[in-house]
Amino acid sequence: MNQEKLTVNGRKLSYVEVADALRERIHSGDLKAGNPMPTQTRLAGEFGVERGTIRKALRVLQEEGLLTGVTRGAPARIADAPPGAPAAPEQAQPTMVSLGPRITTAFAEPQVRIDAVSLTSESLTIALGEPLRLIHEGRIRPETVEARILLPSREIALAFPTPVVDPTDDGPVHERWLAQRNSQGQVLRHNLLALRRSHGIDVRVTFRALPFTPPVKLYLLNGSEALFGYYMIQKREEEIEDVTTEMYDTLGLKSLLFSFGSDEGARNAKFVEESQTWFNALWNTITSDLTLS
Repeated sequence: MNQEKLTVNGRKLSYVEVADALRERIHSGDLKAGNPMPTQTRLAGEFGVERGTIRKALRVLQEEGLLTGVTRGAPARIADAPPGAPAAPEQAQPTMVSLGPRITTAFAEPQVRIDAVSLTSESLTIALGEPLRLIHEGRIRPETVEARILLPSREIALAFPTPVVDPTDDGPVHERWLAQRNSQGQVLRHNLLALRRSHGIDVRVTFRALPFTPPVKLYLLNGSEALFGYYMIQKREEEIEDVTTEMYDTLGLKSLLFSFGSDEGARNAKFVEESQTWFNALWNTITSDLTLS
């Protein structure tokens, strides 16, 4: 493979981009189920990266169930497909497994746009850590970054989190959620806007308030990918203001995300298009200005 094709804007590939390239080879059949992978040394030479980058990429694919036996020693093997399993490009994974790599890939583009609907911005704030690190290391440098984030209004009675015993008396639970919503949003906004000063990147970050509790989380990346997940409600206990409170709350970071790409067939492309239309409709109609305070 031509080495020049394994760089982006003159920089070395990240482990996420290496994982994406290897994943495509597995799905296309270039790397066949049950066969050993090329050695890490060979892959490092082919992609022009360090062996540590290759190991990270292989571990990502192992977490997705595509590889087995990722170690420093013998080459990993491509996992056998379960009998009768559909040839799906990716399985749903918990938010913090799947969101981070996809956000990093989105930031490799010159123009970055992230639209998000969620209960708080915790997952997105954490997921931004890797692309911000790559920017500060000089390995990627988008020209523009626009983030539009929809979060529940502080004025509504949340469907969750909410106390189990008396949902009408949700003061401490509501205040706890509100503090998390505001602090996480402020960190996200600060980290992105700091790119203006440090790297001269044109950054815009805007929050708007939803008049309802979102039952799902949605991330739209560069208008070409949608990551969609359900908020699964569970009963749990937490100590709030020195009182153990039983509440209905969500799995949060453990919620599964399903990926839909515009380049993955007409059905997925339509889902991305409709998701973007839905988001824009909310943004431009029933939502309101949101102040993180």
